[in-house]
Amino acid sequence: MRGFFLGIVFVFAVALLTGWALIRQSRGFSTREQPTPMERWVAGQARAMAMPADVKSMKNPISNSPEVIADGRAHWADHCASCHANDGSGDAVVGKNLYPPAPDMRLPATQQLTDGELFYIIQNGIRLTGMPAWGTGASHDEEDSWKLVHFIRHLPQITLEEKKAMEKLNPKSPDDLREEEEEEKFLRGEDSHETTHEATPEHHHH
Repeated sequence: MRGFFLGIVFVFAVALLTGWALIRQSRGFSTREQPTPMERWVAGQARAMAMPADVKSMKNPISNSPEVIADGRAHWADHCASCHANDGSGDAVVGKNLYPPAPDMRLPATQQLTDGELFYIIQNGIRLTGMPAWGTGASHDEEDSWKLVHFIRHLPQITLEEKKAMEKLNPKSPDDLREEEEEEKFLRGEDSHETTHEATPEHHHH
C-alpha cells in the first residue's frame, strides 16, 4: 500500500515538475527570484521522502546547558552564519542569493522539525540547495551537530549581546581584518595611515 501511495505522489510530482519546467522555459532561470509555492511544496515533499523512517524519532543525546549553547553559538558563527546570518534569519550576502534562499530558521517551518530531522539535515545536507553535508562520520562531528540542534532551538530567543559576540567569531576577509586593525589602532590613538619613510641615500660626487 505504501508503495502504491508513493507511486501516486511520484507521478503527481513529475506532472508538477513538467508544468514548472514549461513555465521556467518562458521565464528563464535566476537565483534572484523567489521560489514559487509549487517549488517550495515539491522541495518539502522531496526532503521528507528522502529522510530515513527512523530519523524523526531520534532524540538529542546531549543535554542542553549554557555551555552547550555557547559551543553551538561559536560553531554557528564560524561555519553557518555566512549563509544563515548570526540570528538565523538568512539575511546574509551568500544566503540571500542561493536558490532557494536560506530559510529564516526562527520560523515554524524549521522549529517544528524534530531534533532528529535537524540533525540529519546538518549531517547530510539537502540536495539541489546550497545546504552542504557537514557530517564526516567522526564522533566529534556528530556531537557538534547535536549542539547545533540545541542552538537552532535557541535562535528565536537570541539576544543582541550574543549577536555582537558572534561577530568577532565570523570568518573575516583580508579587507575585514585590515579594517579591524585600523580601528584598533585608532582606538589606541595610533595613526593607522602612518608610513615609514626610508632615508634617501646620500650621493657622493667624485
